[in-house]
Amino acid sequence: MALFKKRTVGKPGEWYYCLEHKKVEEGPECPAKDRFGPYTTRAEAEHAMQTARERNLQWENDPKWHDAPAAASDDD
Repeated sequence: MALFKKRTVGKPGEWYYCLEHKKVEEGPECPAKDRFGPYTTRAEAEHAMQTARERNLQWENDPKWHDAPAAASDDD
């Protein structure tokens, strides 16, 4: 039995989505490495995976995040 157990940090009214248990938590209950949040409402936490998919798609299609080969200069 562990003498010193790490506690999760959070406040009532903060909502999280647990990636390990695939459920919404208030508080939080699971370690930070296993969750998204905090969210201000339960509904936002319930849609965490959809929000992540949408943001990933935006980032994948954002031209600022694609490394383009440097243009060859005529000064070489």
